Amino acid sequence: MSPELPPSADLQPGAEPKAIRRPAPAWLLVLFFLLLYWGMVYFDEHSGWAHQQVYMPYHSIEELIVYQPSTERSAFQFGKTVYDKPTCVACHQADGKGVPGQNPPLVGSDWVLEAEPGRVIRIVLNGLNGPIQVKGQGYNGSMVPWKDVLSDEEIAAVLTYVRQNKEWGHNAPEVKPEMVKAVRDKIKDRSTPFTPEELQKIPPTD
Repeated sequence: MSPELPPSADLQPGAEPKAIRRPAPAWLLVLFFLLLYWGMVYFDEHSGWAHQQVYMPYHSIEELIVYQPSTERSAFQFGKTVYDKPTCVACHQADGKGVPGQNPPLVGSDWVLEAEPGRVIRIVLNGLNGPIQVKGQGYNGSMVPWKDVLSDEEIAAVLTYVRQNKEWGHNAPEVKPEMVKAVRDKIKDRSTPFTPEELQKIPPTD
């Protein structure tokens, strides 16, 4: 027969219970945070009320698409970015009016606004030398070639920006990268700038 142990003070009748604090096991804390992380990921991917790419204040992917810029607008904005570099703005100015006697204006220029952009693409690719008449005024500056600096996409975009700039009163057709590539391939063996006289002999559609 085993000896009887003295009754614990905590178990004695009328004794006030006491809470005993013990540290939580480390594995339980790790499990808690793993479950919390999994729950967040699951809710984000399977909540059912929102697309993964949609966050407040939007509620659906359809609503978000409405506010996305169109492809045409994106090309125009890209062209403005190219134009605003020293590439174009240094000579033709931010307002497109050029420098009197030196660099011709782009605003209202027949060279810029031709329905078919073959000539103006050649000007950007290989440059231009010699006196030129624009809107009845003479200019004798020279334009450097950009074929080794700008890609077909950049040239198409900047020409689209210039030709469709409504602030300048322009609404000419868009220039596509494939148009630039076609002209680039035709003049790939040429290393000298064009002259206005040469360009006037080339059909705009060529």
